[in-house]
Formats: sequence, structure tokens, C-alpha cells
Amino acid sequence: MPILEPPPLGASALPPATYADHVVLVTGGGTGIGKAIAIEFARLGAAVAIVSRDPEHQRAGIAAVEEAGGKGFAVSADIRHADQIATAFDAVEAHLGPIDILVNNAAGNFAVPAELMSPNAWRAVTQIVLDGTFFCSAEFARRRIACGHGGSILNIVATYAWTGGPGASHSAAAKAGVINLTQSLSVEWAPDGIRVNAIAPGVFPHSDQDAHWGEGRQAQASQRSSSVPAGRVGQLREMGWAATFLCSPFAAYITGHTLVVDGANWLRRYGFSTQKFRPIRELVAEGRVTGGPI
Repeated sequence: MPILEPPPLGASALPPATYADHVVLVTGGGTGIGKAIAIEFARLGAAVAIVSRDPEHQRAGIAAVEEAGGKGFAVSADIRHADQIATAFDAVEAHLGPIDILVNNAAGNFAVPAELMSPNAWRAVTQIVLDGTFFCSAEFARRRIACGHGGSILNIVATYAWTGGPGASHSAAAKAGVINLTQSLSVEWAPDGIRVNAIAPGVFPHSDQDAHWGEGRQAQASQRSSSVPAGRVGQLREMGWAATFLCSPFAAYITGHTLVVDGANWLRRYGFSTQKFRPIRELVAEGRVTGGPI
């Protein structure tokens, strides 16, 4: 029997106005997990800024935030460039007020055997995931320290940061760096009242993902459910609930922590397995490995 389904969309374990008068910035907040997190913050009273390079994603993020009852604002920025991040922060703060919660969700990933990966392919992922997370976090911290108020940073990582990610060595290495960065910054900025945590999601299929989860998404979700110890895939709202809890006053003594939300899926790697090993390049060639969760 699978683990119980979560409460319905719209439910919350936190008081309705937990984030009233707070401003949350979510990178990559116009699609998938980022949008789900933005929605839950908005539902709890936050004003939410969406950072994305894609105008369609910006519009989708704002629409989702406003539908949830929040005030939304979108800005374009390439988080690989620190000057664009500073400009984006200025724009958000001019419209919504000081940002006191940062969610580093923006990422990039695609499947490629390591020996075939070009330098540009490596940089395309590592600069967004690792560099972008650091640049956004540093910009956030400088502003919070200068104004004498604390805040909360939440980084979205992946469990293959611990196990390695064959076919996604660029992403796995970058996510491992973000987990380490989460720990380092939590110690550095704790005296300033800034908490830094991370969430490592499991399988959360949604319509914004690539072709692997596009057409036939329900069938794919059902197939993946059978491989998860919990007996089901995750629902996006569960990521939103986890994010809003970790950034809330109810988690005030939690910092430097990475919360895994995956139905015990990554732990099965160390359990019994009788599957025949196949080189990653064969799986990529067959289209059986994409940029999604491994």
C-alpha cells in the first residue's frame, strides 16, 4: 500500500497570514517546482517576485501567484551575471519592498555522457546552478546585513549530489557544490540572522517538464510510482509546503540543513538491487535518460 496522498491543494499547516508583509524572490519561479513554491508563499500572504529569462514563464508565474491571492512581480535576469542580479533585486524592491526570503530554484540539466560533454555544455549547467545560486545569495545577504535584518535562503538541490549522477555529471557536481555552499553560508550568516537551507526533491512530474514527462505524463508517473518505496510520485504542493515551512518562524532553529522530499527513493540505491548494470551512454542513446530526476 503506498504512502497516503497529501491533503488537497489549498491546505496548509501554517497560519494563513504567516508571510504577510514578506517579499519572496523565486528564481525560475514560472514553471514546475519553482511555481509551486511561489504559489504556496502567495497563499500564505507573501508578495512574490519571479525571476526568469523567459517572458512566458514570467507571465505564468505572476498569474499563478495572483490566482493564489498574492501580489506578483516578474523581472528578467540571467543569474550567471552578478550585475543582472543586482539590477533585478533593485527592480523587485522598488515594486514590492525589501526581499527577505530567497528561493534559489533556477537550474539547467540535460543528459550527456561525460566524455562527450563540451566545455560550453559543462558551463551552461554549472554556471546557472552553482554560480547563480552563490551570486543571488551573496546579493541577498549584502542587503539584509546592510539593513540590519535577517532573512531566509532556500536552495533547491538534488539527491544525486550525494550519489553522483551518471549522464548528468555537470548537474550532480553543481548540486553537490550548492549543498556544501548551503552549509558554509549557514555558519557565516547565522550571526546576521540569515538562515540557509536546502530541499532535495524526488520525482515530481509536471506538465512543464521536458518531453520525458510531456506526452503520456500520467502513464510515466504511474510507472515511476512503482520504483519509489513510498509507492507514489510527489505532488507539487508538497514541495510548496516543505519550502514554506523551512523559511517560516516555525523553523527558526533550522539552518544548514538539506531536507529530502522523495518518499525514501534515494535510499533504495543502497538496498537490494538485481537490475543489470548498463553504461550510461547506452541509456542516453536510447533516450531512456533525460534531464529529469535519476
